[in-house]
Amino acid sequence: MFADPKFWVAASFILFVVLVGKMGWTKITEMLDARSARIREELEEAQRLRAEAQAMMTRAEAERAAAIAEAGELVARAKQEAERLAAAMAAEAEAAARRRERMAMDRIAAAEAGAIAEVRNAATDLAAAAVREVIASKHDASADAAMLDKTISNLPTVFRAA
Repeated sequence: MFADPKFWVAASFILFVVLVGKMGWTKITEMLDARSARIREELEEAQRLRAEAQAMMTRAEAERAAAIAEAGELVARAKQEAERLAAAMAAEAEAAARRRERMAMDRIAAAEAGAIAEVRNAATDLAAAAVREVIASKHDASADAAMLDKTISNLPTVFRAA
């Protein structure tokens, strides 16, 4: 058996496989250990990043909720301001309409008073002209003298009464 070359080939092959296998096995286990350590580190990094992303998402959601609440408040304030402005503008428009109405009524009253004064003046002028004509046609110098004498004689009674 020791003299058989097949035995020596098989023994050297087994010895070769054991030596190379042992060295290869240590290399393979070292590589696998290094790879598992790297994967573990990547998983830890991924968990850390996930936790960080979760915190950022929570913070962003809180900021979003705050922004929505603030926008709601702004909209409510804008509506209140718009309602206040609309009421103020309506009151101002109503006051302006009343002022215009009052001014129109004043103009109408002034025009009416002017027309009445004009008619009164025209009537007075017409009456004075008619009286002048009647007096001129019915009175002569002797009637004027008699009327003047009568008026002068009535003056003391008029002054006493006053």
